[in-house]
Amino acid sequence: MKTYRKYPNTRLRRLRQSDAIISLLQESRLSKHDLIQPLFIAEQKEKATAIDSLPSVYRFNESGLIREIEELMKLGIYTVALFPSVDSSLKDPLGSFALKEENFLYKALNKISKEFPELITIADVALDPYTDHGHDGLFEDGKVLNDETVEILSSQSLMLADAGATILAPSDMMDGRVGVIRNALESNNFKDTLILSYAAKFCSQFYGPFRDAVGSKANLGNQGKTSYQINPSNIEEALQEVALDINEGADIVMVKPGMPYLDVLSKVKDTFNLPTFAYQVSGEYAMLHAAIQKGWLTQGVMIESLLCFKRAGADAILSYASKFIAEEYLDG
Repeated sequence: MKTYRKYPNTRLRRLRQSDAIISLLQESRLSKHDLIQPLFIAEQKEKATAIDSLPSVYRFNESGLIREIEELMKLGIYTVALFPSVDSSLKDPLGSFALKEENFLYKALNKISKEFPELITIADVALDPYTDHGHDGLFEDGKVLNDETVEILSSQSLMLADAGATILAPSDMMDGRVGVIRNALESNNFKDTLILSYAAKFCSQFYGPFRDAVGSKANLGNQGKTSYQINPSNIEEALQEVALDINEGADIVMVKPGMPYLDVLSKVKDTFNLPTFAYQVSGEYAMLHAAIQKGWLTQGVMIESLLCFKRAGADAILSYASKFIAEEYLDG
């Protein structure tokens, strides 16, 4: 018998000798309960219209949205994030349509909350879908006005809560907005409405397809959002933003984008130990989907990417691939 070099007692490959053992010892797991499906709603005749830069993602009218929610719930996805795509004729410098009772988003939310009381709805709080300049707040003399914007966001939040939103998600990155929104909710008998703060939202190049979907890309043009979104180089600043929003009354915090910022996600979770979400944003999804379509990557890269979010500390994940992953990969 051939003599082999003596090895240490620890052989980690013993833990990988079968699929059953690998599954038994898996440290991070992804379930349908971890998935949040972003959905776009528009006032349109068609039940669903394709979004070129977000393949397999659609803008829905109200009836199409309800049908899509029914399908998601059958698959075991019980949380959706809603984003309005507003016709350009309804946009103005003040984002006035955000505060109109006839806003199609409020009508849809009201109907959804009655038809699907067990569904968790996350409603975006921001003005960029409604402004003709594409910024998340009031824009004057080349600057986004913070305090004046926050007052409008407070009113928008009350209308969303009244329409039945389970969770309000301020994504605008204005200073102090979480505290103002929390005070408004408390003062108007919406004490149970949760706030999911986009606390660590970076000024990223990965948002392009989303801006196509909500129709703000053309309005924004070559302008950037550097004055209110975080410099991608800065993790300490992100932690400060998270701390401020927690102190102001956020129930859940979010890191956005996702995979390029897993270090931030891990640090936020370890530092604050608060429910922490991550957003696999439109650019991340689109480039993975394109690579799959080209045959450069296999479909499994989608679920692998979300498992990385879980490993880094995410309690839940917003992903445009949520429906696909629930259909193809997850049993529970």
